[in-house]
Amino acid sequence: MKKVAAIQMASGSNVAANLLEAERLITQAAAEKANLIVLPENFALIDKEDHALLNIAESYSSGPLQKFLSQQAAKHKLWIVGGTIPLKSNNPKKIRAASLLFNDEGQCIARYDKLHLFDVSLPSGNEKYCESSAIESGEKTVVVDTPIGRLGLAVCYDLRFPELFRCLIDEGMEVLVLPSAFTAITGKAHWESLLRARAIENLCYVIAAGQGGFHTSGRTTHGDSMIVDPWGTILTRLPRGSGVITAELDPERLNSTRRNFPTINHRRIDCKLAPKYPT
Repeated sequence: MKKVAAIQMASGSNVAANLLEAERLITQAAAEKANLIVLPENFALIDKEDHALLNIAESYSSGPLQKFLSQQAAKHKLWIVGGTIPLKSNNPKKIRAASLLFNDEGQCIARYDKLHLFDVSLPSGNEKYCESSAIESGEKTVVVDTPIGRLGLAVCYDLRFPELFRCLIDEGMEVLVLPSAFTAITGKAHWESLLRARAIENLCYVIAAGQGGFHTSGRTTHGDSMIVDPWGTILTRLPRGSGVITAELDPERLNSTRRNFPTINHRRIDCKLAPKYPT
């Protein structure tokens, strides 16, 4: 069995301070013998406006944030899902929210750009978000082989779109990683339900690493990072504050669940090729 870790933070507007905190928590996870670590969304910077990410945007394969992730992975000989960092896009006014996967030699072996952007007004009427004003959506799904199994990459708001995870299942996903920064309002209402639903629907492990707490920008995030098994059982969680949670992933648990309860094989509808009935 392999041990995995989810790191929870309450990142602020000081990049250097955020990296120091991330390094401290990565070191703690390494000491707990984690083979793979997942950082939260925007671990290096959370500011009042998403446009602040433009100021630290990097070209793919170079820059201090990518160097930091590479060095940490190589130093501790473990795999790191680098939450999200801002990478430059073809539009100078927008970035890509990229989740990068580094192997235990410090090599970046996969990149996923967040597909679904959080453009919403919350029911309270006091909070509005428009990620698309500063972020350019990605176009591709990503599933990659790792020592803990076939890893599917997704980010935060993606969690609300179950068709994405059906695509990942068709690509062989066994473990889903989800760096996040859920709001306090939406997290309280939906976070646990959605995480457990995605695990149950897809009979996969879910590693959800969230931002959790009060941020210097004035924002409050939900936290409650979790690791969930293919039956929807919460193996471990961290309700609030910075910290590390770990759990062992059992491939035989996953395989036996899929073998004895083969709902994935019982699907009869392909959303892209759904039958059309006369109107």
